[in-house]
Amino acid sequence: MTAHVGDFGLAKFLLRPTDSKESTSIGIRGTIGYTPPEYGLGSEVSIKGDVYSYGILLLEMITGKRPTNSVFEGGLNLHNYASMALPDGVMDVVDPKLLNNVDEVLGNHNGSLANKMKECLIFMIKVGVACSMELPQERWDISKAISELHLVRDIILGART
Repeated sequence: MTAHVGDFGLAKFLLRPTDSKESTSIGIRGTIGYTPPEYGLGSEVSIKGDVYSYGILLLEMITGKRPTNSVFEGGLNLHNYASMALPDGVMDVVDPKLLNNVDEVLGNHNGSLANKMKECLIFMIKVGVACSMELPQERWDISKAISELHLVRDIILGART
């Protein structure tokens, strides 16, 4: 499965005034693995659902594992996989390709820089986990997620100078 642009911002397109007799349980909207759990239970499309999809995409980019990966079975999912790795096991779940790219970009600088990068990966996984909580009311607002990611960017930019 591949996330589609339509998985992000569904609330913007689908939260229009509708006929009160219209049902929202016609089918799950979105791509399997990126669709929040509440949509499968007939809940309305919401901004919190978009945040869930964003969190899953962020975790996928960091781990290199799709939410539909065959490793996720028996109750294990991408959210739980990433959450269980926090904070000490983060380097075990980060996509090795990402780590190779980080080494190339940074040119294998000192250990202090490596620690900053690990700190950034921990922050990013925390954001992904916080955005992909099962219950909508437990998810961060997107503004908080963006604020945290700006902190990560600032750490990276500060570390490279």
